[in-house]
Amino acid sequence: MLRNWKVILGIMVCFAIMMSSSYTMLIPFLPIYLVEELGASGDNVNIWSGIIFSISFAISAVVSPLWGKLSDHSGKKPMILRASILLSLTYFLGGLVHTPLQLFLVRVLQGIASGLWPACLSLLSAYVPKNRIGIAMGLMQSANITGGIIGPLMGGTLASLFGMRNSFFVGAASLMTITIVTVFFIKEPPKEVHPSADGTALVKSSNMALLKNPNVFILLACAGLTNMVILSLQPIMTLYIRDLDGTDPQNLMLVSGLVFSLGGMAGAMAAPVWGRTGQKVGFYKTMFVAFLAAGIIIALQGLPKSLVPFAIMQFMGGLGFSGIFPSANSILILVTPPTSRGAGFGLFFAAQQVGGAIGPVLGGLIATFMPLHSVFFFSGGILFIIGVYLVFRAPEGIKIQVNETARRDSASTDYIKKLKRKALEEIKREKMEQNSGTKNRVKKQVPPFNKDNLPYI
Repeated sequence: MLRNWKVILGIMVCFAIMMSSSYTMLIPFLPIYLVEELGASGDNVNIWSGIIFSISFAISAVVSPLWGKLSDHSGKKPMILRASILLSLTYFLGGLVHTPLQLFLVRVLQGIASGLWPACLSLLSAYVPKNRIGIAMGLMQSANITGGIIGPLMGGTLASLFGMRNSFFVGAASLMTITIVTVFFIKEPPKEVHPSADGTALVKSSNMALLKNPNVFILLACAGLTNMVILSLQPIMTLYIRDLDGTDPQNLMLVSGLVFSLGGMAGAMAAPVWGRTGQKVGFYKTMFVAFLAAGIIIALQGLPKSLVPFAIMQFMGGLGFSGIFPSANSILILVTPPTSRGAGFGLFFAAQQVGGAIGPVLGGLIATFMPLHSVFFFSGGILFIIGVYLVFRAPEGIKIQVNETARRDSASTDYIKKLKRKALEEIKREKMEQNSGTKNRVKKQVPPFNKDNLPYI
């Protein structure tokens, strides 16, 4: 079993790539799968696609906090195993279904099984030293983005060569690999102790208590709104690129895929840099700078009338976006006690799922009643407003520095040492009392020396 944090980080990065690529190799092609394999008609394929896509988001938004809370009680490794086994089962079943309704039910099960990503982050946070959190979260975000780039390429290739059903089986095998590696190579991290302010009690926060915490709540709001913005842009991207000067209508899908991947490539490169910078200057600063930069660049994407400037802005937007989640994840680790970190990541993931469910609907509504470029102005404006809010109104707690948590961890260590010292003192005192009692009993049993009582010799 492995406990070296660098090795664990390497394994978790691989897990992130496998998770993300398994998901994105299938989801973009669901409408094609519905028509060609499951018998959906052209009239209802959009309805089925929307329902099947959103149901998993909706259910996972409800159950993720419960899984996160359970990980704090039963352990982080069991949660990774639970999620990877169940998700592997859903991918396998997805390759066996024959009707849209059956695929819908599989997606329901997939929503219930969700929680692999927050479980991995929670386990990783228990191993990584505080002065390496930013780098670790940046690498995880980069891996997640990289998987999102690799997935569609793999999915398209597999679907072309072997049929789309086999893509589901490959995804299932990928998730089962995560299960096997976790069973044989990952060790459950030791439980951490987190003293209260007076250093005498252990802190354990419920989901409701975390929601009432202003530091955690603002992070959840940031996560939900950011994911909402990301997914509000995705449905209209291809349509918008189609109308730009310089776009070849014959290769629209190829061009759209390349332009869309530019943001992911930029994010994969920049996320570790954001994490390392946050470690030095503070994650709060990198988070609001990332929001401001992403907001401005996304809004500017609505201005170009030709393909090349739009593609350049897409790449630059990825540079800004990639700083948001590593910073927010790192702050979440710093502001939540170790005994409630699984619950914290569960809520964070749930907030992203809520944003993911709202985003496509909101983007579609704006594109229906307003020009397409309005979606970019609206989305960029939301991110910029969040950045401005964080600059002027952010709660003081999220401005926490890594060295402050180091002092807190030192207090935790001192508290443990204090408990051990007390226990040793108690044991020593009990032994002394036992020895004292034995001596008293011996004194009572042996009569005092008296020469008059000696036998006559």
